[in-house]
Amino acid sequence: MTITLKKLNIPFLPILDSDIWNKHVSFKAGNKYHIKASSGSGKSTLIQSLYGIQKNYAGDVLFNQKNIKEFSVEETCEWRATKISIVFQDLKLFEDKTAFENIDIKRALTNTYTLEKMHEFAEQLGVSHTLNRPIQTLSYGERQRIAIIRALMQPFTVLLLDEPFSHLDKHNIQLASKLIAQELQLRNATLLLTDLEDDNHFEYHQKFAL
Repeated sequence: MTITLKKLNIPFLPILDSDIWNKHVSFKAGNKYHIKASSGSGKSTLIQSLYGIQKNYAGDVLFNQKNIKEFSVEETCEWRATKISIVFQDLKLFEDKTAFENIDIKRALTNTYTLEKMHEFAEQLGVSHTLNRPIQTLSYGERQRIAIIRALMQPFTVLLLDEPFSHLDKHNIQLASKLIAQELQLRNATLLLTDLEDDNHFEYHQKFAL
């Protein structure tokens, strides 16, 4: 799936010098992109615009040449269930549910992977011991890894990651990025990752400054 931004800008953000805002930018299917941005420059706003929950913008966001503002409710639901997955900066996990329940909600809805695969992912990221615990009792780093696993439990051709490793140490970043890279390759999916700093967690095809 190709994503195209045409003169995208956010009315409430000051636009200074950017590789993305108010430009014509295309993200090609199967490629990996890093978007570096300082705090307050619109990382989360951009990700949420691509996901279709932030609509207060000028310009166009196109998926395979179709404007997402023209999607019907049914198209939006199908698109989020089968084409695009996300790890929000604030994770958006259910605090009153266990880590297992947070992941299994997505798994049961899409039936993409088995319970065995979920446990395999949890083992790979070192969070198996947290699965039966309420999310509110987990550290933020553990929560990030749960959110990453949840995002991988559905089909997607685009993966959006908004500061996904901010509370992980080097070792756990390596584990998480390896798992994500495997799933990206398996699905030939596009990656868009935003962060405060530059990184080399993936073999990016292009890097942008927001």
